[in-house]
Amino acid sequence: MMMHKKIVLVFSFVTLGLIAQNNTSYWQQKVDYTMSVDMNVENFQYDGSQELIYTNNSPDTLNRVFYHLYFNAFQPGSEMDVRSRNIPDPDPRVQDRISKLTPSEIGYIKVSSLEQNGSAVKYNVEGTVLEVTLGKAIVPGEKVTFSMKFQGQVPKQIRRSGRNNKEGVALSMTQWYPKIAEYDFEGWHADPYIAREFHGVWGDFDVTIHIDKTYVLGGSGYLQNPDEIGHGYETPGTKVKAKGKKLSWHFKAPNVHDFTWAADPEYVHDKVQVPNGPVLHFLYKNKKEILDNWKDLQPKSVELMQYFSDKIGKYPYDQYSIIQGGDGGMEYAMCTLITGERKFGSLVGVTAHEMAHAWFQHILATNEAKHEWMDEGFTSYISTLAMNEVMKQNNPNSLKGMYQGYMQLANSGIEQPQTTQADRYGHNSAYGASAYAKGAVFLSQLGYIIGEDNLAKTIKRYYNEWKFKHPTPNDIKRIAEKISGIQLDWYLTDWTQTTNIIDYGVKEVVENNNETTITLERVGQMPMPVDLYVEYNDGTIESFYMPIRMMRGEKENPIPAMQRTVLSDWPWTHPTYDIKISKPKADIKSIKIDITRTLADANPNNNSFSQ
Repeated sequence: MMMHKKIVLVFSFVTLGLIAQNNTSYWQQKVDYTMSVDMNVENFQYDGSQELIYTNNSPDTLNRVFYHLYFNAFQPGSEMDVRSRNIPDPDPRVQDRISKLTPSEIGYIKVSSLEQNGSAVKYNVEGTVLEVTLGKAIVPGEKVTFSMKFQGQVPKQIRRSGRNNKEGVALSMTQWYPKIAEYDFEGWHADPYIAREFHGVWGDFDVTIHIDKTYVLGGSGYLQNPDEIGHGYETPGTKVKAKGKKLSWHFKAPNVHDFTWAADPEYVHDKVQVPNGPVLHFLYKNKKEILDNWKDLQPKSVELMQYFSDKIGKYPYDQYSIIQGGDGGMEYAMCTLITGERKFGSLVGVTAHEMAHAWFQHILATNEAKHEWMDEGFTSYISTLAMNEVMKQNNPNSLKGMYQGYMQLANSGIEQPQTTQADRYGHNSAYGASAYAKGAVFLSQLGYIIGEDNLAKTIKRYYNEWKFKHPTPNDIKRIAEKISGIQLDWYLTDWTQTTNIIDYGVKEVVENNNETTITLERVGQMPMPVDLYVEYNDGTIESFYMPIRMMRGEKENPIPAMQRTVLSDWPWTHPTYDIKISKPKADIKSIKIDITRTLADANPNNNSFSQ
């Protein structure tokens, strides 16, 4: 794509990707945060300062900017509160709890001053969003500095963030600071915080947290002053002498799009080195009933880190922290917060899922409000496979549960397209099944279409080309097309933008002159290639492969040891397809569509014939 010479000069000093996205050259904004926060652990209030260097890598002139003030959601009458009290199936962790918070229990972030390059700017708070009118527009390629003073109150723990969660963790500090909204090729993403996921700007964070010296911290980034802090971070043999009542924890997190921390005076802190990988930090409450599980979790976490690095791509940071906190499990930059009073299998499972998010969200940073199925679904896919291996489950069909979850959704009557904005689902259950189960099936079924080897190559190339960026659904589709040589626009469109179901069936089996004709039918609206397996009475099995014409290609034989016949393409417009076998019907024992069970056929009852 050609650009005006003047624009080329403006961008000559900016490192930009050249991968096409929505017919524009790819670019992304950049931020550098320097923050200091002073926490009062008695009343859970804090004072903060923030210097934000914002680089406008876009081709647009910006007259306004927006910040997220997430803690404002935890106030009676907030959008999160009202939504939770009106949706048919509210999150049991939220329900009407926000409406009952007292002034000392609510959360808030209050901005007391904001300057752009030293000059005050006008701003207005609208719920969880700070709307800022700039004194001077930010032109393409320009860097500006925003300086802010703010105050916060940590809410009673309800959803993700908060104080004194149900397991007694003092501070789960997620979404705790004014966070500038993302501006990309679609414009501003200043979504209110209602319940769902996030979208952030890539950059470097320099954060200092002043807190009571008895508290132990963990979170994003690398601790810069471990020998001053102690608590298991210091060099072995170092004598740590804490001065005063508070310690100042100084962290730096390079090239991330969020910063999270958690703190508790009873945290046990363990460290484990992953061979040729990062240091894993484990921070959990010193409770006798959970100690064994948290110790046993550590070698499993090493295996998980190695699995994901092998199957997706090498984890690029030097540390990852697994921290007891929050309200279940939630991914953050270089760390996760999970509840820790679980059975061992559940503890490993939640760790596997949240650790996989280190790739599918915190390295491959999709916009979770618009494409949550890429984040949650891809994570569910790879973490399910990881659990099968790491926990030695030996399940030949480990993704069966994901398929069942999707099938229930497809037949529920409440399904909405995956292009639905994450907060706009009519039911929480529909959102969950669509994001997690249907998203996982998208990847698994992609393997059915292009072949498992090509799927594995697609995932790795997707990581290599899109790490530290904001990929969209089209980006992984294009990589899969390049790897396989198969056209996939039809798959992305039908699966994610409609609620069309896949339903193929064996309509009839007819013999004529010692020749058998098998008639297949497409009942559902979504087209798919079909693998048909015919088992004969002598025990042999033969497969027949019918690509759909729109694929403009075909996959390799998924079962190389089995004889396969590639038939002519099946145009999606044709409701039936005939296969002729030069054997009498009596010689056929059974006929089945997709014995690999990776085709998400919403009505499997008509998929087979036997006699």
